[in-house]
Amino acid sequence: MRIGELATRTGVSVRSLRYYEEQGLLASTRSPGGQRHYTDEEVERVAFIQRLYAAGLSSRTIAELLPCVEAPSEETTDASLERMAQEHERLSAHIEDLMRTRDSLENVIATARAHRERQRSALAH
Repeated sequence: MRIGELATRTGVSVRSLRYYEEQGLLASTRSPGGQRHYTDEEVERVAFIQRLYAAGLSSRTIAELLPCVEAPSEETTDASLERMAQEHERLSAHIEDLMRTRDSLENVIATARAHRERQRSALAH
């Protein structure tokens, strides 16, 4: 299939697919005219890449993990496990930061609501 069909089937832009190729995350064969061609397997690969992006991983990290997916071995599995553990720690820290920010926002909202109620009460009296 050509790049436009892959984009349609995956819901990913042609520009993103080209970027994935530039980053070594996706490969295509080329026609004599230079057009990219993909197999049906790339549909699932693009979906997998999208899931990793959604999890907050960078293209560099994804590229580090793909060898374990493509050709699992003791070496690639150990390297991937270590990298995934690092990403897990990074995401956990980010989640904790987000939770602190959310809690602070809740406090600001509560303060603003209390202030508004005091103003309404003062105007009513």
